[in-house]
Amino acid sequence: MAASTHTVTNQAPPLVGYDVFAADRALVEAVERHLDPGLLDEAHEELSLLGRTTGSAQVQEWGVLANENPPKLRTHDRYGNRVDEVDFHPAWHRLLGKGVSAGLTAAWSRPGGHLRRAAGFVVWSQAEAGHGCPLSMTHAAVPALRTDPALAALWEPLLTSTVYDQGLRPASQKAGVLFGMGMTEKQGGSDVRANRTEARPLAEDGTYELTGHKWFCSAPMSDGFLVLAQAPGGLTCFLVPRVLEDGTRNVFRIQRLKDKLGNKSNASSEVEFDGTWARRVGDEGRGVRTIIEMVAVTRLDCVLGAAAVMRQSVAQAVHHCTYREAFGGKLIDKPLMRNVLADLALESEAATTLAMRLAAAYDDGGEDERAFLRLAVPAAKYWVTKRCTPVAVEALECLGGNGYVEESGMPRLLRESPLNSIWEGAGNVQALDLLRAIQREPQALNAFLQEVGRARGADHRLDGAIKNLLGELADLDGIEGRGRRLAERVALVLQGSLLVQYAPPEVADAFCASRLGGDWGSAFGTLPHSLDLATVVERARPVS
Repeated sequence: MAASTHTVTNQAPPLVGYDVFAADRALVEAVERHLDPGLLDEAHEELSLLGRTTGSAQVQEWGVLANENPPKLRTHDRYGNRVDEVDFHPAWHRLLGKGVSAGLTAAWSRPGGHLRRAAGFVVWSQAEAGHGCPLSMTHAAVPALRTDPALAALWEPLLTSTVYDQGLRPASQKAGVLFGMGMTEKQGGSDVRANRTEARPLAEDGTYELTGHKWFCSAPMSDGFLVLAQAPGGLTCFLVPRVLEDGTRNVFRIQRLKDKLGNKSNASSEVEFDGTWARRVGDEGRGVRTIIEMVAVTRLDCVLGAAAVMRQSVAQAVHHCTYREAFGGKLIDKPLMRNVLADLALESEAATTLAMRLAAAYDDGGEDERAFLRLAVPAAKYWVTKRCTPVAVEALECLGGNGYVEESGMPRLLRESPLNSIWEGAGNVQALDLLRAIQREPQALNAFLQEVGRARGADHRLDGAIKNLLGELADLDGIEGRGRRLAERVALVLQGSLLVQYAPPEVADAFCASRLGGDWGSAFGTLPHSLDLATVVERARPVS
């Protein structure tokens, strides 16, 4: 009998069949730290169930299928009637339905809801990131609608429902709805005050018809949208339903779907309004103020989404190196590879720890916590999302050529990695928002300083970083040009203070030595060799 010409050896098994939540020690500890003890057992049970579902081979296959079969636009039916519908692969609907049933749009209606929902979002996003967009926008629409009690009474129970009710019908006929958002236009981008979409008042109080366009409108299959348009009194927020209460389709013309770098499963579109019926949300001329709470919540979701991509990237890299052998031993035991993995693990844990601290602040709801969020959210949105792409790139490299192959899943993570930095205001927008908070809202800066002050005296490198940051904040000369540097330093000091307080000493020591102490190179894998890196890597291992 002839010998086999092809025997596969020295390949890591697929990372499947594990609890994505329970395996993430930083995430588990954050939930235990911030959640009321009376809610912990229930939260552990629901998050572990979601974690096992996320780690299953079936759900991972859904993620692959949703991205390999992107949505398709149908502008007309067979008879020539305009329908403006988007068709999705069944895997997309399964993922989205599971996300809704897991409560990822229901944070507002239960105790500890924001923290539990944030942990679930980090876990479930590791299955597939694209369907997180409608989950995020639906969740975030609630505070904007609450500016109008009548609208909130109608829509909030449907937005926070755990029923995924697919299909376009009047809201009154559905058990649950999804929401989208339309802010940016061709000529303005993040400068929404340059919007040209016009809103003309109708006879019924609070109703308008819109004429104009939106350059980016994600999840156009949603049941309703919050959009900005120019009313007689200035830029105003409006609710645009896809289907009117009499069952007719609102004018919502989807011109095309965007051909994007990543996030392939999610339909991002250009839409046109032409006599489109809309209901005003908030007062005329106060559109930005009305919708800003929605934007703040979706910015936190950008931090959570980036943390999810980082965690999955690191989990895949550590898993691969646990099994892969080279040069006489396991990759994970090689000092240089261990340095790389530990460095990646630090970035991931710092992102998760910060994201969950922000989610806990939303649950608290007190004045000090709201002030803290005003400064911490733009800093975290700036820095955590910026770190996502280099983490994904380095993690992919840990798999070598295998990581560059689509079947590994790493290229999809890499394509997702820049998006959260762009969504809801790119880096410069976040840095400028941070500067506004520093210069105009002293209570926000005070809340931040109180937060990092809790860790003062615990690590001399953190103390030095806080002192240097205070010096930079006191120097107003050319501060706008230094906006990115300030955002970075604010985020790093905040991450360092949280890790010093809550992470194992090995993690906090390595973070402060590298990110705050200056003993770090320009690439991952340049941590001081004297640190306990094996413990840091072991903590990041997804499966024991």
